Amino acid sequence: MVAHPEAEWIWWVDSDALFTDMEFKLPLDRYKNHNLVVHGWAHLVMETHSWTGLNAGVFLIRNCQWTMDFSRCGPAWAHRPRTTRNGEKPSGQRSRTRRVPGVRRSDGPAYLIYKEKEKWGKKIYLESEYYFEGYWAEIVGTLDKIEDRYAEIERGEEDNAVRLRRRHAEKVSEQYGAFREEYLSEAGYGKGSWRRPFITHFTGCQPCSGRHNEMYTANSCWDGMEKALNFAENQVLRKYGYVHPNTLDRAVSPVPFDYPSE
Repeated sequence: MVAHPEAEWIWWVDSDALFTDMEFKLPLDRYKNHNLVVHGWAHLVMETHSWTGLNAGVFLIRNCQWTMDFSRCGPAWAHRPRTTRNGEKPSGQRSRTRRVPGVRRSDGPAYLIYKEKEKWGKKIYLESEYYFEGYWAEIVGTLDKIEDRYAEIERGEEDNAVRLRRRHAEKVSEQYGAFREEYLSEAGYGKGSWRRPFITHFTGCQPCSGRHNEMYTANSCWDGMEKALNFAENQVLRKYGYVHPNTLDRAVSPVPFDYPSE
């Protein structure tokens, strides 16, 4: 932060999280009065005091004095044992990858939002309106249908639909996101939406260590990551005239100039 004062925001993304919408623009104006943005639900943190009310595997944090002060208060809550709403220590929830027994990275912000709202909580934004980091298990099964819906849009004869399918070797795709937006007004955001998920987070899969959460099978994790990676790659490859034939196929195939209308 000190070395890069020109950077307004610092963006943390866990190694098990993937960008799966290459055209999405972060709504930074929404966060103009906040210094930390994490995916979460205010009612779970404030009303039920749930430590699962947010996930800090992906977060935006502003490069400012508040953040410097916030980072220094970390040790105070990092060594606080996690408890349930009734004050009892939960059992069977310790992760083999946590450095502090019984504590997750997400516990700290949740604790401070609830216990120290005036000092810290008011500057923390809990984003739940889109997949700031989406839970992979509810996403990967929808990716093929999402690709089909986007292809359906591009088969149209309207000017913007024609523009969407006639791109090749272009470095910046922001303009195409604007062209596409008029077709996505009914898509919604988050669970149940057919809009591309912005970030898909493979929480619990532990791709680096391989010690995945026992509630998932190894194949479900690895196949899910393969699908999400190929889904994201297709958005980049299309600019150069190639796609993966399907989201579980690592091979690539050339496509016609006016794809997918041809």
